[in-house]
Amino acid sequence: MTNDTPRDFAAQAAEAIRSLNHATQNAKGALTYPDDAYKVVAMLTLLAARLPQAFEQLSAFLGVLAKTDKVTADYGTPDDHLGEARSALGSAALIAQTLSEFLDRVHSELAPLGYDTDA
Repeated sequence: MTNDTPRDFAAQAAEAIRSLNHATQNAKGALTYPDDAYKVVAMLTLLAARLPQAFEQLSAFLGVLAKTDKVTADYGTPDDHLGEARSALGSAALIAQTLSEFLDRVHSELAPLGYDTDA
């Protein structure tokens, strides 16, 4: 059993994307065939498709916090900050869904491609 927290998982995801960014540099030579890109895009599509749920759950958590009267703010009111954060998370969920849809289009366009090793 793992004791990872949501913050730990987010940090791991961010680090994985940093590693992906390095691995996909042309100079690294890790991508050779169209299928390499096809498989990477498939996983990125899945990643993007899963983000809205995390954003919605974070927003719900902030909604619960708003009802506790225990949240403070350095300036402004906690309700204003929580409301703006929840609104932005809603927008982020829509953008992630759109990102997933565009990546799905990329994936579809890469599907018929092959690589002629004799050329």
